[in-house]
Formats: sequence, C-alpha cells, structure tokens
Amino acid sequence: MSADTSVPRADGRLPGQLRPLRFQNHIAPHAAGSTLIEWGNTRVICGVTIEESVPRWMKDQKVTGGWITAEYSMLPYSTLDRKARDISKLKLDGRSQEIQRLIGRSLRAVLDLEKFGSRTAWIDCDVLQADGGTRTASITGACVALGLAIRKLMAEGKITENPLTPIAAVSCGVVGGRPLLDLNYLEDKDAAVDMNVVMNGNGQFIEIQAAGEETTFSDSELAELLRLSRSGVTELLKLQAAAIESGS
Repeated sequence: MSADTSVPRADGRLPGQLRPLRFQNHIAPHAAGSTLIEWGNTRVICGVTIEESVPRWMKDQKVTGGWITAEYSMLPYSTLDRKARDISKLKLDGRSQEIQRLIGRSLRAVLDLEKFGSRTAWIDCDVLQADGGTRTASITGACVALGLAIRKLMAEGKITENPLTPIAAVSCGVVGGRPLLDLNYLEDKDAAVDMNVVMNGNGQFIEIQAAGEETTFSDSELAELLRLSRSGVTELLKLQAAAIESGS
C-alpha cells in the first residue's frame, strides 16, 4: 500500500508532508541548552541542565561515564480542557511517565556516556500547546537542546569530542484507509493505526511504537508507514542540524 499523494489532507498537507516546524533556541537563558520547538500547533520547550556529578547508584556500582535523564509534563493550558498538574494528584501521570522514559532512553541510545564524562544531563520537556505528536516533538527538540548544551561544554573545554549522534522522532498512522506522516490531533484521534518512530542520524531505528487502535494492519501498511517515517526523520535531521549550527 502507498499513500495517495494527490489528495490533500484536511489541513492542506500531502500524505507524506510534515507540518511546518521551527526551533527558537535559548528560550530558557539559565539552561545549558534550550529550544522551543514549534511543530504545527504543537509547542514544547526543551531545556537541558548539566550537573557535574552522576547519580549515587553509578558511584556505588563503579559505573564510569555520565548519565542522562528526562522529565516530561503538559502544562494545564496546553489542551482544550485544563489538564491538572501531576503534583495536584500527588503522583506522576502514567502517560507522562511513559513518555519521559521514552525520551530518556532514546537520548541515552545516541549519547556516548564515556565521552560525555562524569556528569548528568537533565532533559526537561514542557508542553505549552498540544496538537498531536508531543512525544516526537519532545525527542526532536530535546536533541537540539542537548546539542546546544554540548557545544557549550566543548567551548568551555570540558569535553573535547562531540559525544552525540543526532536523533529525531516522528508520528505516522493509517487514517481513513491512508498512511499519513506526522499526525495532528484530529488525525491521531481518528487513526485506525498509530505509530511513533525514533531514528538516529545513521538511519538506524531506536524505537518503534505501533498499534492498531481499532483494527489490524498488514505488512504492506507497516512498510509504507516505515517508509514515510524514514523520509520524515531525514527531513527533521536536516532542520535540527541547521538549528544547532546556527545556535540562534
């Protein structure tokens, strides 16, 4: 199955087209690296804080190198109906916990922790506005923020070699019988098949999350979704590289 490239979607995009995307760097001046990723109507602030220490368990187990961990949250006004803060429920929302674990392990897969040195990178992703793809936007934006933080560490002489391999993530799915790239909220809500793909700059997969929401899907549909995802990630990596290189 291949996407019908001649019929536009509700927002005017073609099946294999990303939503407009831009990075606004240094949005959080006290962070080592930060960016506001605006992806369609989804907006996420991604900030990186560097601590010159590692978790206690690493010291106890004599694990060398550094560490990276992530936190994710949706601000109360990020959705149409107010979303209560996790602190008001005295526990982390299950979805938020799953997403922040995804962000953390995705970035750990592409950061050489030995080259990074004996320090911890805290990744904070805060959703200002949600219109689908907040987890993929968080990963994609976090990579830019981390890239900026690493450039700062290198400029300060704290590390001599870039330990980060670029990473990006994108959503896709089958909506109305058509495989589509980069779903907005309305498409995601109606998707028969929903998929998120995380890939590195070497064209290798880091994580694939795919589920038939109300139906099954075939080998050919899966192959087309993977093709769309690879195309989308390739474009995202170019935008990321430009954002990190500009530093602005």
